[in-house]
Amino acid sequence: MSLPALLTQHIVRRPQRIALLQHIAEQGSITRAAKSAGLSYKAAWDAIDELNNLASQPLVERSVGGRGGGGARLSAEGERVLRLYQRLQALQAQILEAAEDASDLDLLGRLMLRTSARNQLQGRISAITAHGRNDLIGLELAQGLSIDAQITHESTMRLELEVGTQVVALIKAGWLQVLAADEVASPGNNCLSGQVEEILEDDEGPNEVRIGLANGQTLCAVSSQRLQVGSEVKVEFSPSSVLLGISV
Repeated sequence: MSLPALLTQHIVRRPQRIALLQHIAEQGSITRAAKSAGLSYKAAWDAIDELNNLASQPLVERSVGGRGGGGARLSAEGERVLRLYQRLQALQAQILEAAEDASDLDLLGRLMLRTSARNQLQGRISAITAHGRNDLIGLELAQGLSIDAQITHESTMRLELEVGTQVVALIKAGWLQVLAADEVASPGNNCLSGQVEEILEDDEGPNEVRIGLANGQTLCAVSSQRLQVGSEVKVEFSPSSVLLGISV
């Protein structure tokens, strides 16, 4: 089983994240691992959430009673990624040697996807349904979860999307609405159930809320509601709020 191309790009171009995984494996603590990797606690969890969401299986799992607080451990997939990275480093060295000019590396850097969207979910297209000038794109996420994205038919053709294509769904945190577990989402909207894992309070505005989904992926939302860590919630968002990206 190979790693998704976008995940591979993040690993190769951002080795600090691999260092974070290595420190987690050695110390079993997010707090200590973040410090060793030169990251803040929040930046460390942002990195872990992004890698977990881009991988087919979570690379890092929360654990209870970790040393130094913020306990976590690598999954079997995370350990495999660490081993794979050593091989990728060797390949990267060969590519750098093959570059004819420094501008070649700048060009490659511009072509690689970077986005301000906090939520990036790896998925596979399961269906494409035409609705006038738009297409409703069904996406299968990890472990049986699914969402819909609405894009123009022109975008479908330009990205050469078809059933089976691997894509990344991009959703800005501000586009998510957090609902109580017993609330009913609006018809036609995406609705995913999860559990509040962490609340990052903001004195100047809505709080940032990390919501763990049943498949191990994490969504980041902003909410002014009085939520508690561990509470069951739903996350609602419109298919038109889901942007799609592919690796080229």
